[in-house]
Amino acid sequence: MSKPHAVVAVYHSHVEAEAAIRKLKEADFDMTTLSIVGREYQTDEKVVGFYNAGDRMRYWGTAGAFWGGVWGLLFGSALFFVPGVGPVLVGGPLVGWIVAALEGAVVVGGASAIGAGLVSLGIPDDSIVAYETAFKVGKFLLIVHGTPEEVTRAREILADTGAESAIAHVSPGV
Repeated sequence: MSKPHAVVAVYHSHVEAEAAIRKLKEADFDMTTLSIVGREYQTDEKVVGFYNAGDRMRYWGTAGAFWGGVWGLLFGSALFFVPGVGPVLVGGPLVGWIVAALEGAVVVGGASAIGAGLVSLGIPDDSIVAYETAFKVGKFLLIVHGTPEEVTRAREILADTGAESAIAHVSPGV
């Protein structure tokens, strides 16, 4: 089994994250390797919800248009309620890794469900803390996983998208 590799880019807004996803798509990047994580902000007066409409997730809330568009491009979607954080939306294969970590009770070192999913990608502990902090304060994480070459190519594309950071995590010895 090959070791995991990923690049994680941090964006201040969903607009920046969506533009980055579109740039990867224009570069013919494999969209099945992309995941996104972000929080939903709502007040008591706003309804937040999701439902499955055939093979596509439908969502409404303050960023409904963004999540609806992103979920049309990525494969897999979920809404998690993370204690101390609130609603966290995830799209892409990271959903499966989070669910597998939760089902296997593999939440290590106080990491959240999102952190447990990132552990599955081989992201180092100190980076997981930084990424969890980023999404807790309202930033968006765009994650691309693949071979070392694919991760390097993705990082080069994302470096030109206004990301706060775009860090490649390539497992050593491959």
